[in-house]
Amino acid sequence: MLPGVYTETKKDGTLYYRSSFTYKNKHISLGSYSSEELAFKAYLDARKLIRDDTFHLYDDFSGFTLDFSRIISILNFRDNGLYMKTPIYVRQNYFLYFLSPSQDLKFDMDDLFYFSTRTISVRKGHYFVADYGMQVTLTSRYGIRNHAVKGRDYRFVNGDETDFRSANILVINKYYGVNRCIHRKKEAFRVQIHLKGNYVIGYYEEEHRAAIAYNKAVDEAKKAGITKNFPINFVDECSNRQYAQIYSQITLPTKYMHALIQHKESSALTKM
Repeated sequence: MLPGVYTETKKDGTLYYRSSFTYKNKHISLGSYSSEELAFKAYLDARKLIRDDTFHLYDDFSGFTLDFSRIISILNFRDNGLYMKTPIYVRQNYFLYFLSPSQDLKFDMDDLFYFSTRTISVRKGHYFVADYGMQVTLTSRYGIRNHAVKGRDYRFVNGDETDFRSANILVINKYYGVNRCIHRKKEAFRVQIHLKGNYVIGYYEEEHRAAIAYNKAVDEAKKAGITKNFPINFVDECSNRQYAQIYSQITLPTKYMHALIQHKESSALTKM
């Protein structure tokens, strides 16, 4: 066999070729290939990256057999002494996660351990990360709701939508049904819920109180027999006791309560 190449057999008996090499006493897999020649070419690519320090992140690697994600891992190991299976390259105070040769995301160093073992994918312009067998949105790690609207509920401070460093992500509205607004010339949090139309539940000075008001409006809607799948806010700014106290103090608007009564009565007549 050629250097760096060895054979493996699939369950159906088909032979294929794997490639690997050792650098800084670490054995690194370079992937599997359909022929011995391709596996050997990947081995030579890896050795070239290690031996020739003129190769850099944004060079043209289209002539390489070696997978691009492995190219990034090897360059990072060569330059920074850190080997990770995911396509990460460490800068001075942050790191890059490469999705393709022309697309990378920026993250804080605090997130390095998390992303060193997780794969990021893109679907319809949204980023997802595989987390314990589940696909979760990348923005959810920053407290952004799945259905949050960019520009209304959150924004990227420097305008770079690939920069996921925490200082660059400003969460404007963190709770369902709650939006920042100006009410009576002051900043406030408006609570709104949608039944057949939009109902304003109230205006609050504190965001967590607004979130609790929304939850209470949802609870009353469910009691009235409305089966819509309303999301519920998880409020961590107060204890269970404080939550219950605030909840009991909230009075829902008469217009909203009348709408719930009408729905309940209409549903009862329909069943007769």
